[in-house]
Amino acid sequence: MTRYLKSATTVTFADRAQTDVAERVRGIISDIRKRGDVAVRDYSATFDQWEPSSFRLSDQQIRDIIDGLPQQVVDDIAFVQEQVRHFAQVQRDSMHDVEVETLPGVRLGHRHVPLGAVGAYIPGGRYPLTASAHMTIVTAKVAGVDRVVACTPPIRGEIPAATVAAMSMAGADEIHLLGGVQAVASMALGTESMDRVDLIAGPGNAYVAEAKRQLFGEVGIDLFAGPTEILIVADDAADPFTTAVDLLSQAEHGPDSPAILVTTSEDLAHEVIRLVDAILPGLATKDMAEPAWRDHGQVIVVDDLDQAWEVADSFAAEHVQVFTAEPRQALDRMRNFGALFLGENTCVSYGDKVIGTNHVLPTLGAAHYTGGLWVGKYLKTVTYQEVLDPASSAQLGQVCGRAARVELFEGHARSGDVRAWRHGGDRFDWIDAVVGAEQRA
Repeated sequence: MTRYLKSATTVTFADRAQTDVAERVRGIISDIRKRGDVAVRDYSATFDQWEPSSFRLSDQQIRDIIDGLPQQVVDDIAFVQEQVRHFAQVQRDSMHDVEVETLPGVRLGHRHVPLGAVGAYIPGGRYPLTASAHMTIVTAKVAGVDRVVACTPPIRGEIPAATVAAMSMAGADEIHLLGGVQAVASMALGTESMDRVDLIAGPGNAYVAEAKRQLFGEVGIDLFAGPTEILIVADDAADPFTTAVDLLSQAEHGPDSPAILVTTSEDLAHEVIRLVDAILPGLATKDMAEPAWRDHGQVIVVDDLDQAWEVADSFAAEHVQVFTAEPRQALDRMRNFGALFLGENTCVSYGDKVIGTNHVLPTLGAAHYTGGLWVGKYLKTVTYQEVLDPASSAQLGQVCGRAARVELFEGHARSGDVRAWRHGGDRFDWIDAVVGAEQRA
């Protein structure tokens, strides 16, 4: 039996559809199509009060920004990026090109080809999210992307120095202080001052997400993302204080961020609720975490872990922490999640900031059908075919002709006929009529 000690409505993509946002974004994109850089400048001045002579930072500006940071900040950025780079390289190394001979002289294969240009959007409206630079830019460079354009907004009229440093150290080829829909549209469409890219990656607010949605097709995107989510599966071995702290660690992302506990222990559930209420008043980000917990927090008590895995899977949460006696069971028992964090020695905050896995992950149930951003997202897996043996080409041509005619594709069939005629000596009236019987092989 499932018992809700604290319940909330689970939000879906459909629930978050906002007509006013969609219409506003559509208008901005249309305007940038028509007026290019002039429109981009107008929107930056309107939304961010930011109108420099050039949105793109020069190499000297970037060097000066990095030189002005405390050395510890620079060292920490370098450490985290090395963790991200190492794991991304392991992922890249696991992706092998293949070639196989399926029939005599018939070779089929695939290769993983890097995209030519990627746009990385680094949010910055509420917090300077330096970690998003690591996740989007470092991973793209490990994949072999030639050109990475990185955009981040100014924060209250100031240059976000640590974010710029992270973007540069990650390997960005261009850094633009530009945010919102105007940044996404500039990267996707191209303007007088910015060449277009092939794919846009990175999180953002509802306007950024809607811009990516509307531009998808003209440009690739990593995934659609909504508010940050955390779900913790816990048994009676879990520490309630750690559980409460970790729930709030993600609730602080915004007032619409769900924080969910699924547990087999009613005593733990009650204690976690008490501790959350005790911690919130002293939390510096209470203005975000408190409404998130109030409106989107859930505490669910289940009979056993079998039921816990089932309930957790139904949410398909972005982040799932597992605080049980045997946390690795989740690897075999769950399939719908953005990322798993096994045991109390790790936490979502490690994944967000330092440990090396990518923090751009599916939300709002999208983990039912996709994982998060990874090195493979920046690669196109493309196939090729080669037929060296004439007899195999003749055999394939015969089958192709028959199969295509079943589907009423006469043109396809004739491509097969030509190979069967040329390499197998087959007779076809339509070929005789065109080239003459004397030219038959």
